[in-house]
Amino acid sequence: MIDLTGKVAIVTGAARGLGEGIASKLASLGAHVIVSDVNKEGADHTVAQIKGNGGSAESFICNVADSEEANDLISKTAERHGRLDILVNNAGINRDSMLHKMEHGQWDAVISVNLTGVFNTMQPASVVMRNQESGRIINISSASWLGNVGQANYAAAKAGVVGITKTAARELAKKNVTVNAICPGFIDTDMTRSVPEKVWDMMISKIPAGRAGKPEDVANCIAFLASDQASYMNGEVINVGGGMVL
Repeated sequence: MIDLTGKVAIVTGAARGLGEGIASKLASLGAHVIVSDVNKEGADHTVAQIKGNGGSAESFICNVADSEEANDLISKTAERHGRLDILVNNAGINRDSMLHKMEHGQWDAVISVNLTGVFNTMQPASVVMRNQESGRIINISSASWLGNVGQANYAAAKAGVVGITKTAARELAKKNVTVNAICPGFIDTDMTRSVPEKVWDMMISKIPAGRAGKPEDVANCIAFLASDQASYMNGEVINVGGGMVL
């Protein structure tokens, strides 16, 4: 059984959807979870749910695209709790458009949150984890890193997440810090529910499992990577998508 008792975890983008599911899972296994998001109301709601289920959590309002805010998230967590054991970089946005129609603002917004935001938290977290000689960093990439129509910005950012994951894994391994990436497929969240019904049906038809994933499907994998049981897994890119990438 996975036991994260005494561990301090940060989950970005945890106000709803996938991030909420990840935060709740880690808390259910004993971790104290810092629920980070730009949405205060949503973050507080996630914290209330975790506490209502007997878990331990607190909210921290942070825009990961802002390097100073991201640094505060990491440094204040480490100062307050004396350590940082788990960082899950989940915060992300989409601004989909065909390449020939994409505006620079759409490109910049997605890159700033989905890729630069990952660097902004990983860089200070790597300092903390190197000093304590332990830690787990789990980055949320996407099956879209392999390319997806209408998502040049999103795919580029998520491919970048794979690159920084593998680089950091090499750099931090000797300090007992592992860095891995999860590539969710089509997961049933508020974001995916906003797509037209015909798009939803088309996506489901591409999944051998015949259904959209649930946040807990991804959260279960993250819980394993965050645990001592995954101490020899490093630099991995794991698809959680019901076989969609096949």
